[in-house]
Amino acid sequence: MANEYEVTYLLRPNLEEADADKRSEAIAQSLKSNGGEVLNIEKLGKKRLAYEMRDVREGIYVVMRFRSDADAAKELERQLGLNEDVLRALLIRLDKQALEAEKVAAMAPPPAPLPMPAQ
Repeated sequence: MANEYEVTYLLRPNLEEADADKRSEAIAQSLKSNGGEVLNIEKLGKKRLAYEMRDVREGIYVVMRFRSDADAAKELERQLGLNEDVLRALLIRLDKQALEAEKVAAMAPPPAPLPMPAQ
């Protein structure tokens, strides 16, 4: 049975933007070759890390949502651990309640703007 997952990983900051795009595309392709389906890839760009990791102070953040079985997700996590351009990765399985709440929030109208105080 396919579950929905989200993986956030940090790429080395010294990669050019084109190289970072190639790495994230290769990671997505490896998941597809194991039977997974990529739903969304969001590149958040280079950000400062909370603490130094392997003598690096910044990282390129990438968030990928995908659907796959547990074996493909575990294999992706293993491959991310072996990839020397990936500093750190966090893979989570999204539960059905969170997905439903996300859909409801997306369909809800935006909140009304607050009235401006009189001056």
